[in-house]
Amino acid sequence: MNGFSHEVIFCIVNAGFSEAVMDAAKEAGARGGTILNARGTANKEAESLFHIAVQPEKEIVMILVDAKIKDDVLHALYKKAGLDTMGQGIAFTLPVDNVVGLTPWSPEAIAAAKAAAAEKAAAEKGEEESTSIAARLTQKMAAIVRPEKKAEEKKDD
Repeated sequence: MNGFSHEVIFCIVNAGFSEAVMDAAKEAGARGGTILNARGTANKEAESLFHIAVQPEKEIVMILVDAKIKDDVLHALYKKAGLDTMGQGIAFTLPVDNVVGLTPWSPEAIAAAKAAAAEKAAAEKGEEESTSIAARLTQKMAAIVRPEKKAEEKKDD
């Protein structure tokens, strides 16, 4: 460690991917962050060097973390929003020599925050699945109701 108790992580991603960054960071133990809108200025040499097309609209996510979890958060960001993903993110850290306004988290609170983030991710996945199930169910119900309506209309004639 470098002697600083906190680090600030800056993660620069394509616009629309800051939520993925925050989800990954929270799963690794981060408590929150700040999202800034930005515009990239990479030139053609940078695009050819990194073998990526640079999208000019960016989001910068700043995350203040305890230095002890910095590597875990960086690894999580790399997996979910790194250069090999659609977010094409890069992340770096800077030491923070003084912090006010934060209360330390107990190990139990950190475990609870990680569990809540994992629960949220599972719920979102479940919502996607239930939405598709609901759509299929609605289609089936409509198919059942339509023939009944046609039969009622014929009776009225």
